[in-house]
Amino acid sequence: MIDKEKIEADIIAVLQTVHDPEIPVNIWELGLVYEISIGDDGYVNIKMTLTAPGCPVAGDIIMEVDNKVRQVENVSDVNVMLTFDPPWNRDMMSEEAKLELGFL
Repeated sequence: MIDKEKIEADIIAVLQTVHDPEIPVNIWELGLVYEISIGDDGYVNIKMTLTAPGCPVAGDIIMEVDNKVRQVENVSDVNVMLTFDPPWNRDMMSEEAKLELGFL
């Protein structure tokens, strides 16, 4: 049996290494990751968004998320789903991100 809590913690750790090139904060702290679900077989679904629908590096960010999550121990496969519902806004950022960007 796989330890889903450990896998999720490991996934969050790698997501904290993925940055939106236009904003010097990682996608986890920005609140761009809406959902992480892990199947009993290690199949991971990630639902995420971007700061703007027309983000010119959208493909790069999604590919980086996919590649990094695949490297997490006990992950068998990854599906990254991009959504703009609900649209991202600054309120979704962590306190740390807001502080770092000067919003507090």
